[in-house]
Amino acid sequence: MSQMTENPKLPTGAAVASAISKHRVWVITAAILALLALIDPPQSASSLAFVADALIRTSPFLLLSIFAAAYGTASGADSMIARAFTGSPLLMIAFAAALGGLSPFCSCGVIPLIAALLAMGVPLSAVMAFWLASPVIDPSMFVLTSGLLGVEFAVAKTLSAIFLGLFGGYVTYALSRSGYLSNPLRPEVGNGGCGGASVRDPKKIVWKFWTEQPRREKFAREAQSTALFLVKWLTFAFLLESLMLAYVPAHWVATALGGEGLTPILTATFVGVPAYLNGYAALPLVSGLVEQGMAPGAGLSFLVAGGVTSLPAAIAVFALVKRPVFALYIVLALTGSMASGLMYQAWLG
Repeated sequence: MSQMTENPKLPTGAAVASAISKHRVWVITAAILALLALIDPPQSASSLAFVADALIRTSPFLLLSIFAAAYGTASGADSMIARAFTGSPLLMIAFAAALGGLSPFCSCGVIPLIAALLAMGVPLSAVMAFWLASPVIDPSMFVLTSGLLGVEFAVAKTLSAIFLGLFGGYVTYALSRSGYLSNPLRPEVGNGGCGGASVRDPKKIVWKFWTEQPRREKFAREAQSTALFLVKWLTFAFLLESLMLAYVPAHWVATALGGEGLTPILTATFVGVPAYLNGYAALPLVSGLVEQGMAPGAGLSFLVAGGVTSLPAAIAVFALVKRPVFALYIVLALTGSMASGLMYQAWLG
């Protein structure tokens, strides 16, 4: 009997607790689905379908980013990619903001790309500029926004995305220069060591990495690690988004954002964070509110703030970086979104 209790192969309480902590996101996701199955079975099935559909729609971005990250690591090309984002920090931030504002990435699609950039040691200021600008607008969103709210509003939203990226990038750069925000990545994600080392001490790039067994193994490890990390957090984010769509009535948002003047713009910025549906679902709501007399600046603030802090985008930031960086991300998003709405309303007035 004593031999059985001393068998090192048997799981101990500490080992179980460690396993739960390591996989806590999956545990929480499973617990939410189990609770839904008990209290609201139809919604449980609906949420599962929503998550599956969202992951399928995001899969091209995921697969591309996973392959890029793994290929960069295995071939040594990550040092070259990282160097493309080095040089003059001010120009790099401007480039990242413009690229983010004009790129075809949605708030979901940008997550794996950002994860790869951070893992390769790209400076946080440039990443923040791209991170803030990218979820706000994309080509398809521009077309839909033009149809529902007019070309002028769509252009204003695009310019707001670029402004938000510039604003966030330069503020982050200033704070980084002051000694803050060092080692932004969470310990379990890494501190940019591999990517940073490849930039500081570049090695020979082997484009045909599959000719070497160690590089093939490195590719497989990196691909598996990146895929598990991204799928874990995206699944959790999409599940929460499905619950918000199901249980947050749209008329609550309409009530909070009705009216004109300065107050709706301020309200819209903060309401846009918890009440945002998603980029495409929010457009008809804002279009209807504007037709009912809501200030266009409030609608812009709502769309910009909600897009940047939508569940997939915000949870990805929280998963990748330390809390001070996450807090800065939220503050920059709110401040920049409010400023965008105020400037647009002032321009119209």
